Amino acid sequence: MFVDEVTIKIEAGDGGDGCTSFRREKYVPMGGPNGGNGGHGANVIFITDQGLKTLIDLKMMKHVKGDKGVNGKGQDRHGADAEDVYIKVPCGTTITDVETGEVLADLVHNNEQFTVAHGGRGGLGNHAFATHENTAPEFSELGEPGEKLVVKCELKVLADVGLVGMPSVGKSTLINSISNANAKVGAYHFTTLSPNLGYIKVQGHYPFIMADLPGLIEGASQGVGLGDKFLRHAMRTKVIAHVIDMGSEEGRDPIDDFKKMVNELSLYDIKLVEKPHIVIATKMDLDNAEENLAKFKKEFPNEEVFPIIAPLDEGLDALIVRLAEMVESIGEVTLYKDEIKSSHVLYKFKNEAPFTITKEDDVWVLKGKEIEKLFYMTRFSEPEGVERFGRKLKGMGVDKALEEAGAQRGDEVQIVDYIFEFKN
Repeated sequence: MFVDEVTIKIEAGDGGDGCTSFRREKYVPMGGPNGGNGGHGANVIFITDQGLKTLIDLKMMKHVKGDKGVNGKGQDRHGADAEDVYIKVPCGTTITDVETGEVLADLVHNNEQFTVAHGGRGGLGNHAFATHENTAPEFSELGEPGEKLVVKCELKVLADVGLVGMPSVGKSTLINSISNANAKVGAYHFTTLSPNLGYIKVQGHYPFIMADLPGLIEGASQGVGLGDKFLRHAMRTKVIAHVIDMGSEEGRDPIDDFKKMVNELSLYDIKLVEKPHIVIATKMDLDNAEENLAKFKKEFPNEEVFPIIAPLDEGLDALIVRLAEMVESIGEVTLYKDEIKSSHVLYKFKNEAPFTITKEDDVWVLKGKEIEKLFYMTRFSEPEGVERFGRKLKGMGVDKALEEAGAQRGDEVQIVDYIFEFKN
C-alpha cells in the first residue's frame, strides 16, 4: 500500500522531577540538602531510511509519545535521561506543523535527522538551589513538559525526471521500456495509482531516476481525480517530461491536452512550469500521429519534441540521452530553502510577547510560554517553591502588568487551570 501523506500527534517526554532530600546521618548534624536532578525527557526525532518507499508505518502510529526522564533521588543521585524516539521515514519526506503551517524540515538525504519535538529538561533537586542565604532549601522543581505538536508528513518522491500526462497516454509503457521499472499497464484510465520509479542507465552519462506519475486530468490542481496526490511528486523532479498521445487513440486533441497540462501545473505551483521540460510524443505508429505531430510543432514551435514508439523501442535512445544531459546540467532541487528556519523552536516563539493578560468574566487570565512552564515545574505542595513561583512572576513583570490592566488586590488570576489570588 502506497501512503504519501500522514498526520500524527507528537509528544516529547517530560523531564524527570527533581528531589527534595536532606542528609540524615547519625553523626553528621545539619547534613544539608542532597536531592538530585531529574533526567531529560525523550526527544522525538525523524530519520530518513533509503529502504523505505512509503509512509505506511506512520499511518499505523497516529500518536508518538516519548518517555519521561527518570526522577532524581536523595544522596545526590540524578535521574537518567530517557532514550530518544526515532521515527524512520523515506527520503523525500517533508514535515509541516499543522497548527502554524510552517515547514519544519525537508528530509532528502539518507540518515538525515531532524528533532521535531524536544524533551523537557529535568527538574532541579533542592541541592541545586542551595546558596549562602538559603543553605537548606526545602523545595525542588518538577520536570519541564516536553514539546507537543501535530505534524503532517508528506512524501514527495525523489526522481530526476517526472513523466506527466493524461491517463492512458503511454507513460507506464515508456518507463517499462527504458528502465528496470515494472509499472502496471492496462487499457483503462488510472492504471497508475502511485508513482513508479525506474532506474535508467545511459552510456557516457550518469544514470538517473524517472518517475511515472498518476494520470493528470483537468482540475487536478483543485483535487479532481488523483489531484495533488500526483502533483506533489512532480515538485522534486529536475525535469518535467510531458507525455502526449500524438496518435489521439482516446479521441483527444494533443494540442488541447498539452495546454490543459501546462495550465494545471501552473495553478498548482508556478515552479512546475518553470522547470526544464521536453515533450514526448507517444503512439507514433497510429495512422494520424504524423499529421497531429506536424500541427503540434506548428502550434508550439519552441517546444523540444521527441517522437517515440515505445513498444518497438523507436526513438528511445535519443530521448534518454537528451534527458541524461538535462539532468546532469541541473543542480539539486531544494523545495523549501527559504521557508525552513535553523531552529523551529526559536523561530516559533521569538516574536511572541512574554505573556498576555485578558479578563474573562471576573477572572484575569494569564497566558505565556515561560509562565506556563514555570507553573508546570513548581511543586505547590512546598511553601518555599510557591514563594519562588511568586518571585519569578514578579521578576517577569506580571504583577506590574496586572496592576496596569486594572487588577485589584484580592482579584482572581488564572494560570492554566489554577486560580490564584492577586496580592500585590
